[in-house]
Amino acid sequence: MKAVSKIYMALAFVFLFAPIVLMLVFSFNDSKSLSVFAGFSLKWYRELLRDEQTLTSVKNTLILALSSSVISTVMGTAAAVGIDKIRSKWYRTAIDTVTNIPMVNPDIITGISLMLMFVFVGRIFGASTSLSFWTMLIAHITFCLPYVILQVLPKLSQSDRALPEAARDLGCSPVQAFFKVQLPELMPGILTGLIMAFTLSLDDFVVSYFTAGTGFQTLPIRIYGMTKKTVTPKMYALSTLIFFAVLILLMLSNLADRDESKTVKKHKKTK
Repeated sequence: MKAVSKIYMALAFVFLFAPIVLMLVFSFNDSKSLSVFAGFSLKWYRELLRDEQTLTSVKNTLILALSSSVISTVMGTAAAVGIDKIRSKWYRTAIDTVTNIPMVNPDIITGISLMLMFVFVGRIFGASTSLSFWTMLIAHITFCLPYVILQVLPKLSQSDRALPEAARDLGCSPVQAFFKVQLPELMPGILTGLIMAFTLSLDDFVVSYFTAGTGFQTLPIRIYGMTKKTVTPKMYALSTLIFFAVLILLMLSNLADRDESKTVKKHKKTK
């Protein structure tokens, strides 16, 4: 059984990471070939730096991802604190169900429904163009928000509820007690939610495609447009850079979780 489990794990890792390894290798290929490695070269990275349209779409994607992740993290943290204070079981169940809908709902349904809503509201107010950067921002906040809430809620249940009350007894206002006592305990969950929201927004295509305006193009939409003709190896170079950026974010998130676990263990030992 151990040998079978090891073989299964090896095959799983091969299927998961073989495409990424191939992309990394051929991003340094000297030719356009996808089957023959002609030699190591930084040619496609230099070509990427000369492609203004692709760099503009990368800038747009980063602006959208940063904006939506920060806003959804602030809103999600506030929502999680509010949900945690609900004591009615049926009301809590209803809120949890509504929160989970954007996660289980297919992306194409979310994208089409949001597009229809934006067009409907735009026509009511007589707007010349209903879809723009702001509609994409609202859409990204909508599907990122539940993930932030689900990262912060467990941290709230694990935190010591007596600490905010003790802080208020010592003269802190409820707001001061939250920012000075409760927020530091929630920070690992907030950072994880922020990173998750950022990567989800960075990766999204379907919702962005339906809610994008004509003057704002993200990287997934640009790559989709390129597939109608041909995808050049400079896209492999760009994907490689994005892969390592996300990898660094995940490593930072794991380090934050380890620091938190060490702090919890030291706190238990002192007790």
